[in-house]
Amino acid sequence: MERLFRSLKTEWVPAMGYQSLAAARKDISSYLMGYYNTERPHAFNGGIAPVLAEEKLKSMSGIS
Repeated sequence: MERLFRSLKTEWVPAMGYQSLAAARKDISSYLMGYYNTERPHAFNGGIAPVLAEEKLKSMSGIS
């Protein structure tokens, strides 16, 4: 969890913050569900995004 928040703060959140709570929620949700889970490489997963790692595991185990 600490790495997630570090990445969020250093890679995504604007230095001056957000103008509203709604804007922060929308932007951070976009980061987490879009970029962080589907595109950002993770060292723990061998350099691939979590969604791709999960799909790979499912295909190897036969789980649909």
